[in-house]
Amino acid sequence: MYDIIGDIHGHAEPLKRLLLKMGYEKKGDGYRHSERKVLFIGDYIDRGPQILDTLQIVRTMQEEGDAIALMGNHEYNALCFHLPNKSGDGGHLRPHLLKNIDQHYETLKAFKTEQKLYLDYLEWFKVLPLYFEDDKLRAVHACWDDERINFLKSAGGNEKLTEDFIVRSAQKGNKLYAAVDQALKGVELNLPEGYTFKDHEHNIRKEIRIKWWEHPANFNYRTYSLGPSDSLPETAIDLNKCQVRGYGQSEKPVFFGHYWFRGIPQLVKQNVCCVDYSVADGGLLVAYRHDGEQLLHQEKFVYERV
Repeated sequence: MYDIIGDIHGHAEPLKRLLLKMGYEKKGDGYRHSERKVLFIGDYIDRGPQILDTLQIVRTMQEEGDAIALMGNHEYNALCFHLPNKSGDGGHLRPHLLKNIDQHYETLKAFKTEQKLYLDYLEWFKVLPLYFEDDKLRAVHACWDDERINFLKSAGGNEKLTEDFIVRSAQKGNKLYAAVDQALKGVELNLPEGYTFKDHEHNIRKEIRIKWWEHPANFNYRTYSLGPSDSLPETAIDLNKCQVRGYGQSEKPVFFGHYWFRGIPQLVKQNVCCVDYSVADGGLLVAYRHDGEQLLHQEKFVYERV
C-alpha cells in the first residue's frame, strides 16, 4: 500500500504535517508507517525555503525502505546543470542561462556552504528511478507512455544513472533524449504559426503542455492545453503532429506530478491521478492513499496547505 506524494519543492513543513496526518511516525531523520510506504513523485528541490530538510526526509525514508523516491525534472536538471558538456561547445549540459540559474537559485543558495554535501546529493539523484511500476499501479514524474517507458527499461532507466547515460539523454535528437524528456517533462505540442502564450513563470511559449492521458481527436488546441488557454486557437489538432493517443480505461492506475494543478484535488480520470497542486506557489501538498484499487476514489486524497 502506497501513499503517493506530489512535488514538494523544498516545503518540508507541510511534508511533515502531511506524513503525521497519514499516521507516519518520526523515526530518526525520516518517518515510518507500520503498514504503508510513501511513493514520492519527484521534484524535491528548487523554489522552496527548506530544501535541505526536504532532501534529508526523502532520502532517509528511501534508504531505510520506508519510501520509493522517483526522479523529477528538477533533480535531472540539477545533474545536467552540474555536469560539463564535453563537446566542442563547452559549458554544461544544462546551460547556465539566467532563467536556469533563477530556477535553481534556491537550491544553490541552500548548499552554498555545503559543497561536499551538494555533490553527495547529486550522486544520490543518480539512483532515483525514472518510473515505477508494480502489478497494481504506475508512477512517473510527468508522463507515462508505454513506448517511451519500455525504451527506458531497455536503456537502464531504473538503475543508477551513469554519466554516459545522462550525457546521451541530454543530447537532442536521439531516442534516449526523447524518452527521458517525455517521462520527466511531459508532452508538448507546437502551436499553429503566430500563436504564443505566457507560462506560470511568464516565459513566452510556442508549445503547449497537453493532456497526454486524453486522445487529441476529442480536443482542440485550447481545450487540450494544460496551461493558460484564453489566447489559444480553437482549431482542430493535426493528429500527424501529436503522437500520443491517451491513456486507456483498462490500464492500471497511473500517478504523476509536474503540472501545477490548482484548487481542491480532483481525479483526472478514474485511473489517472495528478498529485501536484502548486505547493511552490501557495497551493497544496497532496497525497493519494492507494490500497490496490483499479478505480481510484476521490475521498482518498489527503493534503496540507503551505
